[in-house]
Amino acid sequence: MPICAVQRKAIIPQSMRKLFRDSGGGRLFPRGSVVTVGAFDGVHRGHRALLAAARADADARALPLVALSFEPLPRQFFGGADGVVRLTTPRQKACELREFADSVGLLRFNARLASMDAADFVGSVLVERLSARSIWVGPDFRFGHARRGDIELLRAHGPVHGFDVSSIEPLCEESVRVSSSAIRAALAEGDFVRATQLLGRAFRMSGHVVHGQQLGRKLGYPTANLPILHGRAPIAGIFAVRVHGVEREAVPGVASLGTRPTVGGIEPILEAHLFDWDGDLYGRRIDVEFVAHLRSEAHFDNLDLLVAQMNRDAAQARAMLSPQFQQRAYA
Repeated sequence: MPICAVQRKAIIPQSMRKLFRDSGGGRLFPRGSVVTVGAFDGVHRGHRALLAAARADADARALPLVALSFEPLPRQFFGGADGVVRLTTPRQKACELREFADSVGLLRFNARLASMDAADFVGSVLVERLSARSIWVGPDFRFGHARRGDIELLRAHGPVHGFDVSSIEPLCEESVRVSSSAIRAALAEGDFVRATQLLGRAFRMSGHVVHGQQLGRKLGYPTANLPILHGRAPIAGIFAVRVHGVEREAVPGVASLGTRPTVGGIEPILEAHLFDWDGDLYGRRIDVEFVAHLRSEAHFDNLDLLVAQMNRDAAQARAMLSPQFQQRAYA
């Protein structure tokens, strides 16, 4: 009989509710576990369908659910971290996965793990480290050296090591498969409505506010600055946004994500100006929800021209974020 959330807390001790990074070491779940494995970038609706199926299986077995992923993402390791577009930071991903899983593994993807044979990964990580009794993966999942491992290899090893292997059919939205690549494409086109449909929630970027050059304050637009870490952002330009983590309700604003060419910027940064709000956000962790793309980033010959455009951007963002506009947009 499936267990409920209260029973789960009683059966699965706090010591098993953890975030772990190492692929090697002692056995983490002596009684066994249910494991779901994937890159999980974005933790979108397709990922959530897989996680929900694995959660139900874990509850039926009264075992902890482990969501297993990799950081950096394998494509970052092979292709260069700075050039790879990501939908979520490692912390965002871990938080999203914890909505379903009792424990989250973000294995350090390094030369050792990249060169590990698929069969060795099954034996040393899934069996020895996690004591897997059931494994859930997407239909296209690949793992191990040269991506030679797949769902059929897992099924071949299942009877030997005592675990079951399951998958789910790909989730589609209007005949389009829900995938991280489809979401990145929608964001690149500025189609936040489509991205939200595929993600199952609005696209957000999060991080701790850092000190900047204070130029925005001098121009009349103080900003909360978030550095772009762990890869390349899937969007760029000027946006209408809502900022979470400041007040009980999200604060509307306008944001710039780019290199700030007018002032000679080099590194990309997210700068969010909060409408009708003043205070110190340094060190605070915030989430910036992107509502609409206003325009691409541009170079201006002087700061007066830049400020004039910022005024137009702010006015447009205020209008788009107003309840009246939202009612018209979704009527």
